[in-house]
Amino acid sequence: MTQLVLIAVDLLAVSALAGVYFHRHRRRDLVAAFVGLNVGVLAVASSMNDGGIGAGVGLGLFGVLSIIRLRSAEIDQSEVAYYFAALALGILGALRLDPWWQAPALMALILTAVVVGDHPRLLRRYARQELVLDGAIADRVALVGRLEQLLGARVHAVSVQRLDLVNDTTWVDVRYETPASPRRRAAAPRREPAHAGIAPWEVSG
Repeated sequence: MTQLVLIAVDLLAVSALAGVYFHRHRRRDLVAAFVGLNVGVLAVASSMNDGGIGAGVGLGLFGVLSIIRLRSAEIDQSEVAYYFAALALGILGALRLDPWWQAPALMALILTAVVVGDHPRLLRRYARQELVLDGAIADRVALVGRLEQLLGARVHAVSVQRLDLVNDTTWVDVRYETPASPRRRAAAPRREPAHAGIAPWEVSG
C-alpha cells in the first residue's frame, strides 16, 4: 500500500473520529484540535519515516501530550481518549507496516475502541459530580446518607475535598449509580441532578 493511500485512510479515520466526538459532545474547538494534531503528527512522522524515526517521534509526542494534559483542566478523561486516538491514527498513517493491511486494521481497531468506550449507553447509570453541601459533615456515614437522599441514587464512593467549619460547607467528589427504572423515558428531556441544598461545581458522566 502506498504512502498516499495510507494518508487518505488516516484522514478518513480522523474525520470519522472528529465527527463522532462532535455528535456526542458538541465542542467545536476540540474537533479542530483533534484534526490538527492528527495531521501535524502525520506530516512530521512521514517526513522522518526513514530508519524508524517516525515511530520514535510519535512516541515522544505521546509523552508531550501527557504533560500538556497534566497542566490542563479544560478537558475530561473521555476527551483525552480522543486526543490519543487522533495521535495514534497519525502515527499509523505515517508508518509503512508489512503486511500492507496492518495499519488500516489498527486504525479501525482504535476507532472501534473509542466509539464503543464513549458510547452514551455504556454504563449510563453511573455518574460523577463535585458538589458543595450546605453544612459541615464530618461523619462519613451521615455524609453518604445525605448524598443518597439528595441525589436519589446509590453512592459508591465519596471523597471529601474540603471541610469548611467556618462557612459550614462540605466539598465532595461523589461517584454514584442512579436506580434502574422499569422503562426509560425515551421522549423526556434530560433532567439536571437534584439541587436542593447543593451547588453543582462540575458535572461529568
